[in-house]
Amino acid sequence: MAEVATVPVAAETHDHDPHATTLGISNEKLGMWVFLGSDCLLFGGLISTYLLYHNRIGPNDIGRDDVFDIPFTSVSSFVLLMSSLTVVLSITALKRGDIRRNRIWLLATALLGAIFVGGQVYEFTVFYREGLGYTTNLFGTSFFTLTGFHGVHVSIGIVFLMTMFIQSMRGKLTAEHGEKLEIIGLYWHFVDVVWIVIFTVVYLFPQN
Repeated sequence: MAEVATVPVAAETHDHDPHATTLGISNEKLGMWVFLGSDCLLFGGLISTYLLYHNRIGPNDIGRDDVFDIPFTSVSSFVLLMSSLTVVLSITALKRGDIRRNRIWLLATALLGAIFVGGQVYEFTVFYREGLGYTTNLFGTSFFTLTGFHGVHVSIGIVFLMTMFIQSMRGKLTAEHGEKLEIIGLYWHFVDVVWIVIFTVVYLFPQN
């Protein structure tokens, strides 16, 4: 009786990350990149709108030169930029398994973000008292929409950071879960870079 030759089939081992995409990154991180890409388009539209309407003021209307306090906003901007450093230190500490330093830098990042938002609220309050409101003119509308929308993004980032801190206190944030913090770090760096663009275009560039 003739024997039937059999070809052994090597069993495939699936030891890769089940959440990874074909691009080599996880679905969660890819989702954040897609979100940030769409947000770039949104902020691009808001910045373009501001550039179109910032000079649409009447002869007796209040404008940027009447209300802007460049030194104050510069300090506030520096505070936000420093938070990019602290979030990197937080991620690095978590990767090393240094939970204590991770918590410290998480709180520091959230605090710096809160100081920035507080400065923005103070700035808006001063502008309103000096006569510049959301509906005063097209400059006010475009300015408050652009900077306020960014402030909302920073506030959401603070919520993310504090959520990570709470998870850490409950023992649910360890070196094995470092990608969660990396994704939030991506978001935080994004809002910092966007603010650099906004600060440069709105506050520093000549507006004539």
